[in-house]
Amino acid sequence: MTRAARAAAAAIVLALAALGGLGLSLPTAASADEPAPFPGTVDGFYVVPDPLPPGAPGELIRVQPMADDGQVATVRIMYHSIDAAGRDRAVTGVVTYPTSPAPPDGRPVVSLAPGTSGLASPCATSRTGAPAPRYGLDAVGVRTDYIGLGPPGDLQPYLSRLSEGHAVIDAVRAARHLSAAGAGDEWFSIGHSQGGHGALSAAELAAGYAPELDLLGTVAIAPAAMLDRTYGPIDRIVANIVGVMALYGAPTEHPEIDPDDYVGPQTAAVAAAVLPTSCIDTIIEQFLTVPPDQFYVHDPAQTEPAASLLVENDVGNVRADEPLLLLQGTADPIVSPARTADLFARLCTTGQVTDYRTVEGADHGTILGATDDAVALWLQQRLADEPAVDTCLAAQGSTTTTPPTSTTAAALPAPATPAFTG
Repeated sequence: MTRAARAAAAAIVLALAALGGLGLSLPTAASADEPAPFPGTVDGFYVVPDPLPPGAPGELIRVQPMADDGQVATVRIMYHSIDAAGRDRAVTGVVTYPTSPAPPDGRPVVSLAPGTSGLASPCATSRTGAPAPRYGLDAVGVRTDYIGLGPPGDLQPYLSRLSEGHAVIDAVRAARHLSAAGAGDEWFSIGHSQGGHGALSAAELAAGYAPELDLLGTVAIAPAAMLDRTYGPIDRIVANIVGVMALYGAPTEHPEIDPDDYVGPQTAAVAAAVLPTSCIDTIIEQFLTVPPDQFYVHDPAQTEPAASLLVENDVGNVRADEPLLLLQGTADPIVSPARTADLFARLCTTGQVTDYRTVEGADHGTILGATDDAVALWLQQRLADEPAVDTCLAAQGSTTTTPPTSTTAAALPAPATPAFTG
């Protein structure tokens, strides 16, 4: 679908909504009705107001200036979003934008879904002070912390498709409520690792959840996907750690999930010690002390109700109208190349327009620097409304997923300690 056609479709949807035909409550475009700068400390910023004031998804709760060099400004934000249980939640993140006047239609928004950092408040990426990336575009960058990750006392529902997707989309809405940012309605969904899962989740939900926004494309780099599979012994270790993080985050939205029904005693002890306060390096270090064969007493990928929730939170089963750039390093021991190849095959069966590229020799961390220029060019091409490459067309006739085998993962270079970079 061209940008003109998307704009026309969005106009029809909004017109119907205005007539009450869809029963939607939609946020407005960029608004001067935004909170005054938060005067407190950084730690104080993350404490959610009690009671939480009502607000539409994407409406700002707090804004705290972080940096301004006269050309680009970065602010910390707290905004409303909706979790998988349908509850109004306060989410934190950052917005980075040029301080020069925006074009009449506003700047496009690059919404970044971050990689794995942990489940607890100290692990929120907005605490680092780093700006949100804009990939060299005259654009607004926004990076969510995800639901449950910023506020003290919360726990992130890790790899929750609805919560991640809503947080990524509502971050775009939040940026549009910053009058100084000049954000328009066009946007991109981008992420690496857990963020790849978040970016894909947002793309799959965007048309129904945010019809007033115009998604131009999605970039998923070594994404977490095919969640019910493992690809060899190294991948089993990674899957154990990822799985237990998802298991302990799930009860915040799904009280029917009890981690004690699945984990072994050593796993439970480590989880109690590190998940509420520690970030990913410590989490990995401590869980690596648990023997893999004692990690679980019941595998959550095979035992209900966790098994069904795992499938429900997976991505790649829904076609988005907008194109996808899917990137994977061939030497990645964290997200197996076979995993992403199977995701690509799944995407092709839905009809998703997908430009799938592998980078020879790139691992889970180096894939980012190796593909920055390619991502920037791909975004520019979408803004120029150029036709997107669809490698699914070249793969027609071979879109059956490959059964996961241990030989694929065993052929990859193994790190001394499997560790995520995000």
